[in-house]
Amino acid sequence: MAYHVITDRPVKAGQRMIFDGTHRSGVYRRVYAKAGIVEDIYNNPGKYRAEALDYPTLVALRELALEEVRCESYPQYPSRLNCLYVSGTFEEAEEWGKYFAGLGRPTYSIVEVEAEGKCFVGDAAKCFDGRTDRRENLKLARRYWENKPSDAEKPPVVEILADGCITVVGIVKEINANI
Repeated sequence: MAYHVITDRPVKAGQRMIFDGTHRSGVYRRVYAKAGIVEDIYNNPGKYRAEALDYPTLVALRELALEEVRCESYPQYPSRLNCLYVSGTFEEAEEWGKYFAGLGRPTYSIVEVEAEGKCFVGDAAKCFDGRTDRRENLKLARRYWENKPSDAEKPPVVEILADGCITVVGIVKEINANI
């Protein structure tokens, strides 16, 4: 069992979510909406400054690099673009819920889920703001997927990626922020 913070739209107990390469997540849609500008950034790096880019573009730069490295070197792990982000404990899910609500995202509830598929336990502290330099993004993406222990001064932030068929067992806590 695991926990997931429901954003985007509410769910019901018993509902199934499928992440299998043909069913796409909101992360996938948000990232690929920016794929054109990412390509232009890599083709015309002198035209852009990372500090002038909006947050969704920085996320797309990161996530597309993470996906490229995953496909090349770690295909056994779920795609960050086609998975459900879950927490191993209710307390971790509560922290993610506060984080999403603080960003202004619609945040409905915390649910208990059962996942049937691949999982990857990673460190969200190793996520990075995308750079205009493709090689730097790929280097940072490799660091994420290598999943070595974190630096002592920066504690890990556990994130679990789960794909396959995921069933909502029940709603554990209503949040209803920013809806």
